[in-house]
Amino acid sequence: MKSSKLVEILKKNNFVVPLYLFQLRKKFNLTLEEFIFLIYLTNLGTQIIFDTNRLSQDLGMTKEEVLSHIDTLTEKNYISIEVIKNEKNVMEEYIVLDLFYEKLTNMIIDDVNQAKMEEEKNSNIFEVIEKEFARPLTSMEYEIISAWLEDGTKEELIIEALKEAVYSGVCNLRYIDKILYEWGKKGIKTQQDVENNRLKFKEKQEKKEKLELFEYDWFEDGEDEEDTVD
Repeated sequence: MKSSKLVEILKKNNFVVPLYLFQLRKKFNLTLEEFIFLIYLTNLGTQIIFDTNRLSQDLGMTKEEVLSHIDTLTEKNYISIEVIKNEKNVMEEYIVLDLFYEKLTNMIIDDVNQAKMEEEKNSNIFEVIEKEFARPLTSMEYEIISAWLEDGTKEELIIEALKEAVYSGVCNLRYIDKILYEWGKKGIKTQQDVENNRLKFKEKQEKKEKLELFEYDWFEDGEDEEDTVD
Protein backbone atom coordinates (compact mmCIF):
# COMPACT_ATOMS: atom_id res chain seq x y z
CA MET A 1 0.00 0.00 0.00
CA LYS A 2 1.46 3.36 -1.03
CA SER A 3 1.77 6.26 1.43
CA SER A 4 -0.63 8.36 -0.69
CA LYS A 5 -3.26 5.69 -0.25
CA LEU A 6 -2.72 5.73 3.50
CA VAL A 7 -3.29 9.47 3.53
CA GLU A 8 -6.58 8.99 1.68
CA ILE A 9 -7.66 6.35 4.20
CA LEU A 10 -6.94 8.69 7.09
CA LYS A 11 -8.82 11.53 5.38
CA LYS A 12 -11.93 9.47 4.69
CA ASN A 13 -12.13 7.69 8.07
CA ASN A 14 -12.41 9.10 11.56
CA PHE A 15 -10.06 6.91 13.56
CA VAL A 16 -9.73 7.26 17.31
CA VAL A 17 -6.12 6.49 18.15
CA PRO A 18 -5.25 6.35 21.87
CA LEU A 19 -1.92 8.00 22.69
CA TYR A 20 -0.53 4.84 24.28
CA LEU A 21 -0.86 3.04 20.93
CA PHE A 22 1.51 5.51 19.32
CA GLN A 23 3.84 5.37 22.31
CA LEU A 24 4.02 1.57 22.10
CA ARG A 25 3.93 1.29 18.30
CA LYS A 26 7.61 0.33 17.98
CA LYS A 27 6.99 -2.67 20.21
CA PHE A 28 4.22 -4.01 17.98
CA ASN A 29 6.59 -5.23 15.24
CA LEU A 30 4.12 -4.04 12.61
CA THR A 31 4.50 -2.06 9.41
CA LEU A 32 2.71 1.28 9.17
CA GLU A 33 0.05 -0.30 6.95
CA GLU A 34 -0.56 -3.13 9.41
CA PHE A 35 -0.66 -0.63 12.28
CA ILE A 36 -3.32 1.48 10.55
CA PHE A 37 -5.33 -1.62 9.72
CA LEU A 38 -5.16 -2.67 13.39
CA ILE A 39 -6.27 0.81 14.51
CA TYR A 40 -9.22 0.51 12.15
CA LEU A 41 -10.19 -2.82 13.70
CA THR A 42 -9.96 -1.44 17.25
CA ASN A 43 -12.44 1.26 16.26
CA LEU A 44 -14.98 -1.42 15.31
CA GLY A 45 -14.96 -3.23 18.66
CA THR A 46 -13.47 -6.41 20.08
CA GLN A 47 -15.47 -8.79 17.89
CA ILE A 48 -15.98 -7.85 14.24
CA ILE A 49 -17.97 -9.77 11.65
CA PHE A 50 -15.52 -11.07 9.07
CA ASP A 51 -16.96 -9.21 6.09
CA THR A 52 -14.28 -8.61 3.47
CA ASN A 53 -16.65 -6.50 1.35
CA ARG A 54 -17.22 -4.03 4.19
CA LEU A 55 -13.55 -3.94 5.18
CA SER A 56 -12.36 -3.30 1.64
CA GLN A 57 -14.97 -0.56 1.10
CA ASP A 58 -14.20 1.19 4.38
CA LEU A 59 -10.47 1.21 3.78
CA GLY A 60 -10.44 1.55 0.00
CA MET A 61 -8.49 -1.68 -0.31
CA THR A 62 -8.91 -4.71 -2.52
CA LYS A 63 -10.19 -7.90 -0.89
CA GLU A 64 -6.75 -9.40 -1.45
CA GLU A 65 -5.11 -6.59 0.54
CA VAL A 66 -7.62 -7.02 3.36
CA LEU A 67 -7.06 -10.78 3.50
CA SER A 68 -3.29 -10.23 3.42
CA HIS A 69 -3.45 -7.94 6.49
CA ILE A 70 -5.79 -10.35 8.27
CA ASP A 71 -3.38 -13.22 7.62
CA THR A 72 -0.38 -11.20 8.83
CA LEU A 73 -2.07 -10.01 12.03
CA THR A 74 -3.26 -13.55 12.70
CA GLU A 75 0.25 -14.97 12.23
CA LYS A 76 1.67 -12.32 14.57
CA ASN A 77 -0.98 -13.21 17.18
CA TYR A 78 -2.71 -9.83 17.22
CA ILE A 79 -6.09 -11.16 16.14
CA SER A 80 -7.85 -14.48 15.76
CA ILE A 81 -10.67 -15.69 13.53
CA GLU A 82 -13.40 -17.47 15.47
CA VAL A 83 -16.78 -18.92 14.63
CA ILE A 84 -19.39 -17.49 17.01
CA LYS A 85 -23.17 -17.66 17.23
CA ASN A 86 -24.83 -14.35 16.50
CA GLU A 87 -28.04 -12.99 18.01
CA LYS A 88 -30.09 -15.08 15.57
CA ASN A 89 -28.28 -18.21 16.75
CA VAL A 90 -26.49 -18.47 13.40
CA MET A 91 -22.78 -19.33 13.26
CA GLU A 92 -20.65 -16.54 11.79
CA GLU A 93 -16.97 -15.82 11.41
CA TYR A 94 -15.64 -12.99 13.59
CA ILE A 95 -12.35 -11.15 13.86
CA VAL A 96 -11.54 -11.21 17.58
CA LEU A 97 -9.06 -8.74 19.12
CA ASP A 98 -8.58 -10.45 22.49
CA LEU A 99 -4.97 -11.39 21.62
CA PHE A 100 -4.17 -7.78 20.76
CA TYR A 101 -5.52 -6.43 24.04
CA GLU A 102 -3.68 -9.15 25.93
CA LYS A 103 -0.42 -8.12 24.21
CA LEU A 104 -1.20 -4.46 24.85
CA THR A 105 -1.85 -5.11 28.54
CA ASN A 106 1.46 -6.97 28.90
CA MET A 107 3.30 -4.14 27.13
CA ILE A 108 1.80 -1.53 29.45
CA ILE A 109 2.57 -3.64 32.53
CA ASP A 110 6.16 -4.13 31.32
CA ASP A 111 6.55 -0.38 30.79
CA VAL A 112 5.18 0.38 34.26
CA ASN A 113 7.45 -2.23 35.85
CA GLN A 114 10.46 -0.91 33.93
CA ALA A 115 9.74 2.65 35.04
CA LYS A 116 9.33 1.43 38.62
CA MET A 117 12.62 -0.45 38.46
CA GLU A 118 14.40 2.64 37.13
CA GLU A 119 12.88 4.74 39.90
CA GLU A 120 13.90 2.24 42.56
CA LYS A 121 17.35 1.97 41.03
CA ASN A 122 17.81 5.72 41.16
CA SER A 123 16.57 5.89 44.75
CA ASN A 124 18.94 3.10 45.82
CA ILE A 125 22.05 5.12 45.00
CA PHE A 126 21.05 7.70 47.61
CA GLU A 127 20.54 4.98 50.21
CA VAL A 128 23.91 3.40 49.39
CA ILE A 129 25.74 6.70 49.84
CA GLU A 130 23.87 7.50 53.07
CA LYS A 131 24.82 4.08 54.43
CA GLU A 132 28.51 4.59 53.63
CA PHE A 133 28.49 8.13 55.03
CA ALA A 134 26.60 6.88 58.12
CA ARG A 135 24.34 9.93 57.99
CA PRO A 136 21.43 11.36 56.01
CA LEU A 137 22.31 13.31 52.87
CA THR A 138 21.70 17.05 52.77
CA SER A 139 19.44 18.61 50.14
CA MET A 140 22.52 19.99 48.39
CA GLU A 141 24.06 16.50 48.26
CA TYR A 142 20.83 15.13 46.78
CA GLU A 143 21.06 17.77 44.06
CA ILE A 144 24.69 16.90 43.30
CA ILE A 145 23.94 13.17 42.99
CA SER A 146 20.87 13.89 40.85
CA ALA A 147 23.05 16.07 38.60
CA TRP A 148 25.48 13.17 38.13
CA LEU A 149 22.63 10.90 37.08
CA GLU A 150 21.11 13.51 34.77
CA ASP A 151 24.49 13.98 33.10
CA GLY A 152 24.50 10.28 32.25
CA THR A 153 26.87 9.03 34.94
CA LYS A 154 25.99 5.42 35.64
CA GLU A 155 25.14 4.36 39.18
CA GLU A 156 27.72 1.60 39.05
CA LEU A 157 30.41 4.21 38.36
CA ILE A 158 29.24 6.41 41.25
CA ILE A 159 29.37 3.39 43.57
CA GLU A 160 32.93 2.60 42.42
CA ALA A 161 33.95 6.22 43.09
CA LEU A 162 32.27 5.95 46.49
CA LYS A 163 34.37 2.86 47.26
CA GLU A 164 37.52 4.74 46.34
CA ALA A 165 36.54 7.62 48.61
CA VAL A 166 35.71 5.36 51.56
CA TYR A 167 38.97 3.42 51.07
CA SER A 168 40.85 6.74 51.16
CA GLY A 169 38.95 7.77 54.28
CA VAL A 170 37.38 10.79 52.59
CA CYS A 171 33.59 10.55 52.83
CA ASN A 172 32.37 13.60 50.99
CA LEU A 173 30.84 14.24 47.58
CA ARG A 174 33.49 16.77 46.56
CA TYR A 175 36.10 14.01 46.62
CA ILE A 176 33.80 11.61 44.76
CA ASP A 177 33.11 14.31 42.18
CA LYS A 178 36.85 14.75 41.68
CA ILE A 179 37.25 10.99 41.14
CA LEU A 180 34.41 10.97 38.60
CA TYR A 181 35.97 13.96 36.83
CA GLU A 182 39.37 12.26 36.55
CA TRP A 183 37.76 9.05 35.34
CA GLY A 184 35.81 11.03 32.77
CA LYS A 185 39.06 12.45 31.36
CA LYS A 186 40.40 8.88 31.04
CA GLY A 187 37.22 7.67 29.32
CA ILE A 188 36.19 5.49 32.25
CA LYS A 189 32.42 5.09 32.10
CA THR A 190 31.56 1.66 33.53
CA GLN A 191 32.48 -0.62 36.42
CA GLN A 192 34.44 -2.78 33.99
CA ASP A 193 36.43 0.26 32.89
CA VAL A 194 37.31 0.91 36.54
CA GLU A 195 38.44 -2.70 36.99
CA ASN A 196 40.57 -2.52 33.84
CA ASN A 197 42.14 0.75 35.03
CA ARG A 198 42.94 -0.77 38.44
CA LEU A 199 44.50 -3.80 36.75
CA LYS A 200 46.67 -1.59 34.52
CA PHE A 201 47.77 0.45 37.55
CA LYS A 202 48.64 -2.74 39.46
CA GLU A 203 50.65 -4.11 36.54
CA LYS A 204 52.46 -0.77 36.21
CA GLN A 205 53.34 -0.78 39.92
CA GLU A 206 54.58 -4.37 39.77
CA LYS A 207 56.73 -3.56 36.74
CA LYS A 208 58.14 -0.51 38.53
CA GLU A 209 59.01 -2.58 41.62
CA LYS A 210 60.75 -5.21 39.49
CA LEU A 211 62.73 -2.50 37.71
CA GLU A 212 63.81 -0.94 41.01
CA LEU A 213 64.82 -4.38 42.27
CA PHE A 214 66.84 -5.05 39.11
CA GLU A 215 68.64 -1.68 39.36
CA TYR A 216 69.59 -2.16 43.02
CA ASP A 217 73.37 -2.27 43.57
CA TRP A 218 73.77 -5.51 45.52
CA PHE A 219 77.59 -5.43 45.44
CA GLU A 220 77.74 -1.93 46.92
CA ASP A 221 75.28 -2.95 49.60
CA GLY A 222 77.46 -5.95 50.40
CA GLU A 223 80.56 -3.84 50.72
CA ASP A 224 78.82 -1.57 53.19
CA GLU A 225 77.93 -4.53 55.33
CA GLU A 226 81.52 -5.77 55.30
CA ASP A 227 82.78 -2.36 56.36
CA THR A 228 80.31 -2.36 59.20
CA VAL A 229 81.51 -5.76 60.40
CA ASP A 230 85.14 -4.64 60.45
